[in-house]
Amino acid sequence: MFSFNNKPFIAIIGDIKASKEIENRNEIQKKMNKVLEEINKEYKNDISSKFLMTLGDEFQGLLNNGTNIMNIIFEIERQMYPINLRFGIGIGKITTNINKEMAIGADGPGYYKAREAIEFLKSNEKKKKAVISDIWFKVEDNDQIVIVMLNTILTLMKAIKDSWTNRQREIIWDMLENQDSQVKVAERLKIQQPTVQKSFSKGKYYTYKNALDIIKKVLKEMKNKK
Repeated sequence: MFSFNNKPFIAIIGDIKASKEIENRNEIQKKMNKVLEEINKEYKNDISSKFLMTLGDEFQGLLNNGTNIMNIIFEIERQMYPINLRFGIGIGKITTNINKEMAIGADGPGYYKAREAIEFLKSNEKKKKAVISDIWFKVEDNDQIVIVMLNTILTLMKAIKDSWTNRQREIIWDMLENQDSQVKVAERLKIQQPTVQKSFSKGKYYTYKNALDIIKKVLKEMKNKK
């Protein structure tokens, strides 16, 4: 299994889908920069190289563990919505010096795999194949079983997420962000608790949350594998 004891890192390469078709592209880029700055502050202990915009509408960062990958992605997605994003995630070694201040210039299998992952997503979308996740993992070593499982779960989660109405998304994202109770969600959104319950049911919230928890657990435990 992959092991953080052997110094693999997690490289994340993300980009904005169909960015050239966005009318206020410059404003979106500015907003993305601001979101990434917030991520760098909130998750500084997980970050080996800070997230930043790179080429065009692409951004990248480097993590030293898997504990908060999904939290980071969720936060970027939530703040950038309704802009659609994709994320390629590579797990592997970094063979060059790492600059804490920027994820540029570093090289190695971790970044190669992240690039492979995001290019796979782009290629799949162009070929209009069956819907897959907009988050995709690739790993350096030969043990692919866990990665196949993660990508399969992420694909099922995307199918659920794509079924949400705007109202369901607002309610579900509030719960995912705050992790408290339906009553608290209702209070924050100024709605009735039965409305929250109905949105959870129709949006398959608990199925989605259970799948997310499994992914988080697997990613968190990666560093303990040998």
